[in-house]
Amino acid sequence: MVSELVLQAARPSPALLPEEMLLSFHFHCWILKQFKGSLFVQPAPQWQRDSMTDWDPRPAVLSWLQYSSARQLFLDPSLPQQDINLWADLAAQTGRPAAMQLSTPSLFWLPEHRHPLPWQVKRWSDRLAAAFGLLCLIPVFLGVMALMLISSPGPFFFKQWRVGHGGRLFRIIKFRTMVPNADKFHHQVMGNQNGLHKRQDDPRITPIGRWMRKYSIDELPQLFNVVLGQMSLVGPRPWAIYDAIRIPASCRHRMLALPGITGAWQVSARSTQLDLEVVNRMDLQYLGHWSLLKDLSILLQTLPKVATGFGAF
Repeated sequence: MVSELVLQAARPSPALLPEEMLLSFHFHCWILKQFKGSLFVQPAPQWQRDSMTDWDPRPAVLSWLQYSSARQLFLDPSLPQQDINLWADLAAQTGRPAAMQLSTPSLFWLPEHRHPLPWQVKRWSDRLAAAFGLLCLIPVFLGVMALMLISSPGPFFFKQWRVGHGGRLFRIIKFRTMVPNADKFHHQVMGNQNGLHKRQDDPRITPIGRWMRKYSIDELPQLFNVVLGQMSLVGPRPWAIYDAIRIPASCRHRMLALPGITGAWQVSARSTQLDLEVVNRMDLQYLGHWSLLKDLSILLQTLPKVATGFGAF
């Protein structure tokens, strides 16, 4: 009954409200603002969230999205992680793209705007190299999957929402290195750890997963993300939601950049440097001095780092 009342109160009337008009209303634990086909999701006041803790919002949100005329969603970075995951899941289920709501005075600082022609060369070479790499790595994929089947029953692949180009959310693809449903225990394991949420003694990591992480074998399926245009071979780290929401507002514009499989942080520090602001500064420096030669240099540096397991856990 509660969910029906909230849903009815939240539904706008398209016949009475023109598209140019800004619609703003409370819905469950959020403030929704709709303008010209875009839906902006922001957290409601804490007292409202506390009053609805026992209600599962998924059916109502799904019903609302199916009814809504919004073509894309923008999620406020101050939303809790579970809210961002919920809206991203249901937006994907209804065929709508979702992105983090990020602001910057100008986009000219991004490499694709400063160097449009070399950037196009990068994008095409990324996809061709990734497609060729996937074909060459088929035996490796099959071997890894066979080892996983023997030592760690469960899904072969792990998918997780990450922040991509322009703040858009996409599902990164990796080989699973943890026990199934490890995400449910993430905050229980990490506690109030500052910096990137990575732990060398993470109890969720499987024996085969620890070996894959040491030599970055778990990262290989991200070549699919490169072929799909969601990632690059070289670029800033694609932040997981639990890391993205803790980034200082002054550094959030970094999340507008195209993420990569390897990058400045991976070849210079990797897991030996987990400070969010320091990693962001490394990535911003890379973006500010981007060139095709810089990307080639990082790729060449990546090979020996991977072979030796540098800074990995």
